[in-house]
Amino acid sequence: MKISQLFILVFCLFFSVSLFAETEMRVYGYVFDADREPMAFVNVQIEGTALGTTTRNDGYYELTFSLTDTATVTVIYSFLGYESFSYKISSKHSRIQKMVILKELAIALGEAEIKTFRDQTTTVDVLDLSKLKSIPNVSGGGIESLISTYAGVSAGNELSSQYSVRGGSYDENSVYVNDIEVYRPLLIRSGQQEGLSFINPELVAAVSFSAGGFDPKYGDKMASVLDIQYKKPKGFEASVSASLLGASAYVGQLSNNKKFSQIHGIRYKSSNYMLGALEVDGAFNQQFIDYQTYMTYNFTKKWELSVLGNFSQNSYSFVPDSLITTFGTLENPKTFRVHFDGREKDLFQTLFGAATLKYSPTNNLTLSLLGSTFNTSETVNYDIEGQYWLGEASSGDASLGIGAYHDFARNTLNATVVSLAHRGEYQKKKNKLEWGVSLQQELISDRIDEFQIRDSAGYSLPFNVNALSLYYNLHAKSNLSSYRTQAFIQDAFKIAKFSFVGGLRANYWSFNDELLLSPRLAIAYMPSWKKDFIFRFSTGVYYQSSFYKEIKDTIVDNQRNVLIQLNKDIQAQRSLHFVLGSDYRFKWGNRPFKFTSEVYYKPSDRVITYKVDNVKIIYAGNNDAKAYTAGLDLKLFGEFVPGTDSWINLSLMNAKEDRVGDEYGYVSRPNEQRVVFSTFFQDYFPGFPKYRVHLKFIWADGLPYWAPNAVHTTENTLRARSYRRVDIGFSRALAKGDFNWLDKTGAFSVAKTIQLGLEIFNLLDIQNVESYYWVSDIENKQHPVPNTLTGRRFNFRLSVDF
Repeated sequence: MKISQLFILVFCLFFSVSLFAETEMRVYGYVFDADREPMAFVNVQIEGTALGTTTRNDGYYELTFSLTDTATVTVIYSFLGYESFSYKISSKHSRIQKMVILKELAIALGEAEIKTFRDQTTTVDVLDLSKLKSIPNVSGGGIESLISTYAGVSAGNELSSQYSVRGGSYDENSVYVNDIEVYRPLLIRSGQQEGLSFINPELVAAVSFSAGGFDPKYGDKMASVLDIQYKKPKGFEASVSASLLGASAYVGQLSNNKKFSQIHGIRYKSSNYMLGALEVDGAFNQQFIDYQTYMTYNFTKKWELSVLGNFSQNSYSFVPDSLITTFGTLENPKTFRVHFDGREKDLFQTLFGAATLKYSPTNNLTLSLLGSTFNTSETVNYDIEGQYWLGEASSGDASLGIGAYHDFARNTLNATVVSLAHRGEYQKKKNKLEWGVSLQQELISDRIDEFQIRDSAGYSLPFNVNALSLYYNLHAKSNLSSYRTQAFIQDAFKIAKFSFVGGLRANYWSFNDELLLSPRLAIAYMPSWKKDFIFRFSTGVYYQSSFYKEIKDTIVDNQRNVLIQLNKDIQAQRSLHFVLGSDYRFKWGNRPFKFTSEVYYKPSDRVITYKVDNVKIIYAGNNDAKAYTAGLDLKLFGEFVPGTDSWINLSLMNAKEDRVGDEYGYVSRPNEQRVVFSTFFQDYFPGFPKYRVHLKFIWADGLPYWAPNAVHTTENTLRARSYRRVDIGFSRALAKGDFNWLDKTGAFSVAKTIQLGLEIFNLLDIQNVESYYWVSDIENKQHPVPNTLTGRRFNFRLSVDF
């Protein structure tokens, strides 16, 4: 063979091998929705092949395959209810990083859009943050006000951001910000004292909420979990807002090299305007100020450091003057008049700091180290005397009784919680494994000095012919130093039409030497025979890991002196959760709707009974009961008016407890609201879609209550008046081009949008009841005098986005 022929042969062989050579391809990245929220379980597939994967909960995906040098393939991203996205790739680049944004399916209908809904495969629901500025609320807690309109959630005090979920106490709700649990002040007694909640709505990127049956990664509370993620700005952004209730400002920035981001928010609130709508006359002065910051720095693509900081101060001063109220029945109305002397002055200061170091050695693995410190310093001082007259409303005299009382307190509390934790996340194909372990120290110093004297027609109550007895007397000093260790592991995976989340949580507390193990499981089924349905079931063992308030065991002697000891024999309250739910998506009037239903049953043992006075919870301090809660939550969500989202909720509940050894059987639990109906409705003026109306309506069954020192039986249980409230808001968003005269002012050369709002709180001016004060008449018969909440109030609001 000639050399030239040999060369040609070798060349042809080389060319043929090169022609069919293969390159190992790697395509990876993240998938987000239009709001830049990560999308889980998105299908990523090579067109015409069986090669594919799904995204993790954080939206990340990775796909590897072989590709000949001359071939091209199409990668398709698809998810139910979203427009598919595709693009072609070749072997020119063996590693391709692609961030994909999927848009919701929309069908044009005039000026309206028809949208679909995201699949909810667990009990954790993702909240729509676009509604935060729309919902009228008094407490200033936009997130909590939004949650209160959800099925299974009850908030019967507009002055407070606290809420009850499916019959649980306020203390049974976990709140996480950036995977770190946050706490509330411990000495708050009433909604009048409250400032704002920890969560600053302006800093929030994502909100998830579950009313029960939640994942093992969420902590040891029995009722609910609220998971907040603060945002990382994509550039410069800022906003300011002001109203008759306070003001706030926010600024965010991303550095030019995209490595450093920072957000800062400051809030101010004063409830003086709202407190002026109470029945009691007096001088109120409530001032709250709060500063928060969240900063992140990316050293490299694998290393990230984030810092979260907060300082808040809430001062409350009250000098009461007089109170005149009418109560009773239509057939037998009574009048209660009080003249006050004295004052109350409280101060609550909170410091919180957290740092997270995150390391991602591979795209599948993320390791985090978290450290946090929380400190609260609280002082409650009051010295108030009251002289009262009780009589028939028709005569206005004091025929039923004359008396006086004296309330005194000098209470201080200082609490510090320090935590160090590790969290990890690993995903391989359709499995997402998460784990965590933490060590926490709790230091609490509590000083209580309070008493109450009652005098009825010249006789001190309780009456003692030989001595002057106090109605209530408490002097106590308590110190707590304890350690708490927590750990969890959970796996989320998908098999065919089923998705699973299961795992185990452990908790050990040194104070009572108790180890808790909490297995949990959630299953979702998306049937192929009817794609408009999703079925969910979750179950598990949930503990209410005791904190300081639950372990305070009170002992009352014959002289009504109250002694406090920390109960080392206390056990964590325990509950089983069984939650069965479904989503049904349908169209009505060519607009999308979703009907959600959940039925639940929660038997509990080792229950620590409690009483509720306004928002103060007083625990028995020992495991003295068993209980159960069962109910049904229904929610209809959709576009009742084209282009606006609204929803209607109905909750039915039965919550009972049985105290061990009292022989009275099951009685109503303190937060049992048997029926709750709520709605949030949005509309716009015909022909003027930029003029919006936002209506929030709540009707809730009255809470049970009983006389102090009385045995809690079914016969002795009374029901408060039902909670009925309508808040309405009107808003107009202004942008460049809306009005020529406004454009000429140059306002939009700096501002992006300006929003004006008018709110009417308690539109129907209904006198709702927050608690009862018990007085005795001349026959020593006790009468519950209602303490009412705020009446009708108007509020103007202005917000500017830059």
